[in-house]
Amino acid sequence: MIPAVKLSPAAFSVTNQRSKSALVPSVSILNMKQIASCSLRPLYLTRLDDPHTSELKPRRQLLDFRCAASAADDKESKAEVVPASSEAAQKLKISIYFATWWALNVIFNIYNKKVLNAFPYPWLTSTLSLACGSAMMLFSWVTCLVEAPKTDLDFWKALFPVAVAHTIGHVAATVSMSKVAVSFTHIIKSAEPAFSVLVSRFILGESFPMPVYLSLLPIIGGCGLAAATELNFNMIGFMGAMISNLAFVFRNIFSKRGMKGKSVSGMNYYACLSIMSLIILAPFAIAMEGPQMWAAGWQKALADVGPNVLWWIGAQSVFYHLYNQVSYMSLDQISPLTFSIGNTMKRISVIVSSIIIFRTPVRPVNALGAAIAIFGTFLYSQVKAPCM
Repeated sequence: MIPAVKLSPAAFSVTNQRSKSALVPSVSILNMKQIASCSLRPLYLTRLDDPHTSELKPRRQLLDFRCAASAADDKESKAEVVPASSEAAQKLKISIYFATWWALNVIFNIYNKKVLNAFPYPWLTSTLSLACGSAMMLFSWVTCLVEAPKTDLDFWKALFPVAVAHTIGHVAATVSMSKVAVSFTHIIKSAEPAFSVLVSRFILGESFPMPVYLSLLPIIGGCGLAAATELNFNMIGFMGAMISNLAFVFRNIFSKRGMKGKSVSGMNYYACLSIMSLIILAPFAIAMEGPQMWAAGWQKALADVGPNVLWWIGAQSVFYHLYNQVSYMSLDQISPLTFSIGNTMKRISVIVSSIIIFRTPVRPVNALGAAIAIFGTFLYSQVKAPCM
């Protein structure tokens, strides 16, 4: 309805025709809705002292309401400027993830090598690592420290090939470290991008830009130079690292294809993967080594090292699960490119720390090969980024 026009009593002293022509509101002030209303309803003139003028108050309230809404909008626009601090917090969170991931990985590799030097049974060592992680996560779910994942039969079916590849890669890497230095195993494992490209190209039929193929040359050349000049070269150790690379490439492929659309957090995903891998690995560990070999090896380890070997086994099992869990949790927060760069830096930290702690003899040409291979891995992560 058109708002009533307020007139003073003196305005009625003029003629009726004049008052009508002077007091009709200008069309320019009316919006389109008001113009439409004018054609349908008459114009009412009301005196200031008319009791019906109280009906005008809602109009004032409407104006106040609009002002309040404008102020609220202004507050919201100010609140949207805050992301600078949240972005800084996110960067800090990712830095903490990376630092924790690298530290846990270094500690695991040190204790793992100590265990394998004193108790050289990689199949059992691998099984204990998975068993410890599975027990930790089951306890967390039962006590509600971590919310248990909602899974179905399709999830476990899709997880099975991932778990098979993960089991092979885990055991092969442990076998490698039982035969050669930790640094040498990780130098060879830095060739994983080359396996990824070759498998994707010749088995899956994917194609890559030329810079991706060129980045493989320093990786392959550096690993070849490091292997040729390794003082304590062992073929089983070398092949174990190579098989581990191939298995982890297939694990990533199966994970991307089979687990697409499955809403499970990184922590719970790795927990389910550990449980299934443990079920797969345990029978093979018994067949390959068996309780008799383990009992004899345990007596020898206690005689040579003492009770410390028990602490080492416990530490390597716990830290294995933790570093893998943190790496999968970080995947929820960062891009594949950032993760790839972080993985490269992790290998550098493991190689350097293991050489220092175990006093591994390294010739200059061997160190050069390792540096070339790692630099090639970094180049690969850069040129592969547009393809992701």
